[in-house]
Amino acid sequence: MLPTLLISIDNTVLSFALPTIARDLEPSAQAQLWIVDAYPLVLAGLLVAMGNFGDRVGRRRMLLIGSSGFAVISVLAAFAPNAELLIAGRVLMGFFGAMIMPSTLSLLRSIFLHRAQRRLAIAIWATGFSLGSAIGPMVGGLLLQHFFWGSVFLIAVPVLLPLLVLAPILVPESRDPKPGPVDVIAIVLSVLTVAPIVGAVKTLATQGALWLVAVLVLVGVVSGVLLVRRLLGSPTPMLDVRLFRRGAFSGAILINLASVIALVGLIFFVTQHLQLVVGLDAFTSALVLGPGVLALIVFSFVAVRLVKRVRPGYVIAGSVLAAGLGYLTLGLGGSGVSVTQILIAFVLVGAGIGAAETLSNDLVIANAPADKAGAAAGVSETAYELGAVLGTTILGGLVTALYRAELHLPDGLSAAQAGSARETLGGAIHVAEGLPAELGDAVREAARSAFDLGVVSTAYAGAALMVVAATLALVTLRRARA
Repeated sequence: MLPTLLISIDNTVLSFALPTIARDLEPSAQAQLWIVDAYPLVLAGLLVAMGNFGDRVGRRRMLLIGSSGFAVISVLAAFAPNAELLIAGRVLMGFFGAMIMPSTLSLLRSIFLHRAQRRLAIAIWATGFSLGSAIGPMVGGLLLQHFFWGSVFLIAVPVLLPLLVLAPILVPESRDPKPGPVDVIAIVLSVLTVAPIVGAVKTLATQGALWLVAVLVLVGVVSGVLLVRRLLGSPTPMLDVRLFRRGAFSGAILINLASVIALVGLIFFVTQHLQLVVGLDAFTSALVLGPGVLALIVFSFVAVRLVKRVRPGYVIAGSVLAAGLGYLTLGLGGSGVSVTQILIAFVLVGAGIGAAETLSNDLVIANAPADKAGAAAGVSETAYELGAVLGTTILGGLVTALYRAELHLPDGLSAAQAGSARETLGGAIHVAEGLPAELGDAVREAARSAFDLGVVSTAYAGAALMVVAATLALVTLRRARA
């Protein structure tokens, strides 16, 4: 649970530290982008390969190596003297993080042999994963109120030290008894399939360079086709791609993806609304989101009991529809959505995603052979990482695009001030602080109104995504059994 919580926190915690990092290290615009992107690109690209290595050399061994490396590199990154070394640290954190995540989920397969016990264990695992994403921005905000920017990296040390001491005592080793030879070409192709796709999504959202997006997508698709052909022709593939023919496996992966998009996307713009529109501090914002986090935890375990009486496909469909209702609550609240409506919406989304994530991960592991659990877990977590990227990029990008389209600034701003204000809501608030009172108030009001109009439209898009996910669950998981 400890590394699961940490890795998911690390996906979202950095956003609060970026302004301070930019002030202290003075990175270029491109370097600042890589500080954020290097970690998820490397992590997502290596998950399947590292899961396969864990199956071969031992999942507990990979967990301990990854955790040790992650802790050491986190300390070094915290004290990086320049942007280049911080980027290098983020790359290595992604490398070691990719060792950790498949190991945690695949170890559950080998430790808990009884399906009901394993489902409960996965509920706890999924809770840690989702909880980390939800509290990441809050942890970042609270740390930066009292400490320097490197503190967001140093949290790895107190989290991982108990793991390194206790895991050799409490966690049994497991591995594939007949792993076959290492397929280096397949490993390279798996990286070249995932990393360019993630990079294309990031590029589309942040730079808009369509030619680069097209190149990255082409590399990812061609590599993916070659990878599938190679795996189908191998007698001992690192991942049996025939698993995707099973509706329960492929459907669970896609629902996992959609669920994380919904959760991370909502967190992205709700935290901005609470802090930059409503004016709450990080701690108070955390309190507003607290009931939703609690609902996420509770309904992860409710789902475990419910599937004893109701088929998983129906439970998952109902869960994602509840999340869609949460998004609909935000949309119906309009541009003047209240803190209470946000609280209710996040409770519904938390409850729905908590249940859906638990059951979808259980179906992925249950439908994969035990000796290939690490590679299957890598696929599931690749969907999670891609979902985290897409949540910020698609839903967060939609909010940003609508904000820019709806923003009508008052006269009296310089070109540089207007450009900063149009870039993000945070940029507009920062510009307003340096203006005369009346003009600053006008800029704040225009920016907040434009942002909330974007939130309303995005909320309806999130609700539609959850309806699609519910339909997918009913179609692909109708025969799946608990």
